[in-house]
Amino acid sequence: MEECFRWYGPGDPVTLDHVRQTGATGVVSALHHVYDGSAWKSADIASYKANIEQSGLTWSVVESIPVHNSIKLGSGEAGRYIGFYKDTIRALAENGITTICYNFMPVVDWSRTDLMHKVPSTGYALRFDAIDFAVYDLFALKRNNAEDDYTPERIEEARVRYGALSEDEINQIERNLIAGLPATERTYDRESFRAALADYNGIDAAALKANLSAFLREIVPVAQEVGARLCIHPDDPPFSLYGLPRVVSTAQDCRDILTTVDSPANGLTFCAGSYGTRGDNDLPAMIREFGPRIHFAHLRNVQREDDGSFYESDHLDGSTDMVEVVRALLAEQNRRRAEGRDDWRIPMRPDHGHLLADDIGKSRINPGYSLIGRMKGLAELRGVIRALSA
Repeated sequence: MEECFRWYGPGDPVTLDHVRQTGATGVVSALHHVYDGSAWKSADIASYKANIEQSGLTWSVVESIPVHNSIKLGSGEAGRYIGFYKDTIRALAENGITTICYNFMPVVDWSRTDLMHKVPSTGYALRFDAIDFAVYDLFALKRNNAEDDYTPERIEEARVRYGALSEDEINQIERNLIAGLPATERTYDRESFRAALADYNGIDAAALKANLSAFLREIVPVAQEVGARLCIHPDDPPFSLYGLPRVVSTAQDCRDILTTVDSPANGLTFCAGSYGTRGDNDLPAMIREFGPRIHFAHLRNVQREDDGSFYESDHLDGSTDMVEVVRALLAEQNRRRAEGRDDWRIPMRPDHGHLLADDIGKSRINPGYSLIGRMKGLAELRGVIRALSA
């Protein structure tokens, strides 16, 4: 597998020299300053790519070109922004960058209630606490009809928790959830967040899936024409938040996406952490079924809890058997190589490392994207790959 590392551009406290020091050879990045849905300019892509290559690395995967909200809503402006998206795909291909990861999550991107959850090692992990989330949704945000999305037991649990939390603690949960995490398209305060949710009134899972299908029917032919590979990232977490639909969460969702436009250019980002948050997703089986269309992998692990909460575990621990996940991905690589595919090698990156050692206390750290925790994860995954490849 091609070992890659996420890099957020020149402002990232993790530098390209740091990336080289991890042993990774590929960079996963984007023009992070262009988040308004406009087309990326070929000259800007070329300059960004040259900067990466001057550091002895390769820009292997684009993650991600934002999908404008109008496309997800299927509004009147959708056609304009789909046009921009097509232009960006073409500009990337002109510069030899052909693996493109994107997501279709409405309003919020990946979501966590706690960015500093202390784990037994004394490091810190990202955590989604299902009860804290319900507290925010029901009693701080006070979303209309939120009670309809929870059991009476969960509402009572949230009511008790709400009474035990201070105002500062509730405000911190809110900041973690809506103030904007790395690579998110938009940030909110409470009122603007309510307004963003209101845009999706009447948009259920069927409507969102239809809008995704319409998007794919437009962009996949362009990707196929220029030799690009699109790979959609699953929802994180892979279940409804704030009553919003999620349509990239299960094996059946993957089948629906891949059959909408049956083309090698229409593929998946296999995020073990996202899919692994659901106990009903059999990850090795999903890799075996969808392997030919997996163009990129995120390897991270989560520890699921009985109440629906989870936290980011060590890469080789947690609720997913990561060794079996890697074994299945390597088997897919071997199948592709025997088939003679030029793209037999799957790029992967370690995702959401713990905050460890000298990274603790630094003022400029992107949550989940500190250097040492991800480097530790990469080293562990590299060991598994080497052992299974022997």
